[in-house]
Amino acid sequence: MKLTNRIKLSTMMFLEFFIWGAWFVTLGTFLVKELSASGTQISLAYLTQSIGAIIAPFIIGLIADRFFAAQKILGVLHLLGSVILWLASQAPAFENFFPLIVVYMIVYMPTLALVNSVSFRQMSNPAREFPSVRVLGTIGWIVAGLTIGYLGWEQTNSLLLTFKMAAGASFVLGLLSFTLPPAPPVKREGKVSINEILGLDALKLLNNRSYLLFFLSSVAICIPLAFYYNFTNLYLNEAGLKSAAAVQSLGQVSEALFMLLIPVFFIRLGVKNMLAIGMAAWVLRYLFFSFGNIDENYWMLLAGIVLHGVCYDFFFVTGQIYTDSHAGERFKSAAQGMITLATYGVGMMIGSLVSGPIVDAFATSDGHDWRMIWLVPASVAALVLLLFLVFFKEKKVSVKQTEINALS
Repeated sequence: MKLTNRIKLSTMMFLEFFIWGAWFVTLGTFLVKELSASGTQISLAYLTQSIGAIIAPFIIGLIADRFFAAQKILGVLHLLGSVILWLASQAPAFENFFPLIVVYMIVYMPTLALVNSVSFRQMSNPAREFPSVRVLGTIGWIVAGLTIGYLGWEQTNSLLLTFKMAAGASFVLGLLSFTLPPAPPVKREGKVSINEILGLDALKLLNNRSYLLFFLSSVAICIPLAFYYNFTNLYLNEAGLKSAAAVQSLGQVSEALFMLLIPVFFIRLGVKNMLAIGMAAWVLRYLFFSFGNIDENYWMLLAGIVLHGVCYDFFFVTGQIYTDSHAGERFKSAAQGMITLATYGVGMMIGSLVSGPIVDAFATSDGHDWRMIWLVPASVAALVLLLFLVFFKEKKVSVKQTEINALS
């Protein structure tokens, strides 16, 4: 890959996840402090990402894989998203904020698959090249959290500024996208079916038993994931941790380090072991959160945060590469959109619907009983891990053997 393309793709990844991390981490705290939201309302706000993720594959299949270049669609969506985020920062109440964030997530979630698609189209060996590009997205998330902590927006009840910061970054990425290396739609011979236009042909991947089990596991593991995304920042603030968003960025530091090691782990562990280790890390993380505090068990809070690198990279990044290796050349964008639907769509939607009422059920006069709350996702993650270990039988590394040889 050319150096200029690598720089552009890395910058794209940095901004893509800076935008998301700029407001998403502190959303729950923002809603409680600025808009007096309940736990159920917080879950509804986070549920919007699932709505966007469910719609994303159809946008990708209908547009990116058939009619227009992926990088141009990426630019249009981020320019539109910039306007919506700015309007969201002006919302006076949850009733005004909620519809704006619904529309925004419908616009943003397809871009997660698009940045992967644009990247993979420039790579001859994704298993080796993708992690070093994707890691810049993790760094972008880290920088967003450190910026919020440095400026003290959590302590000064100024979290509405996070949306303005994200809006500015979205505008920049929107413009940058039109300069990215081309990812044109793949030309097809003959008549095009409705399934192909809508991106539904990517569902053929589910005919592979191993991939079907991975797909179902992706849906299930995102149920406990919703607890982390929706309530960790609120939990840390209620626990008395200062600059919680900045401390949470340690999770992305860990993610960046493990991201760079993924090629090595592919060779030594294989896909099944990597996915299993990622799920096991979720169990351990929630146990740490359940029994941690800012006093004698402060190390548990930090350990739970740092485990994010294992939780995310070993399952989600491995899953993206695994998906790309199974997708045909014609459906790479649609396949990435489909796994986005499974994780951030269906799985996170179920998790959001479940987590909000559970958090409200354990509300106390001075906050929440977080020990009991975190034991719920720990139990769910443990069950998913057990079922995965029993039923997922594929033992070979599921990326092309030529790619594995290149990593050696």
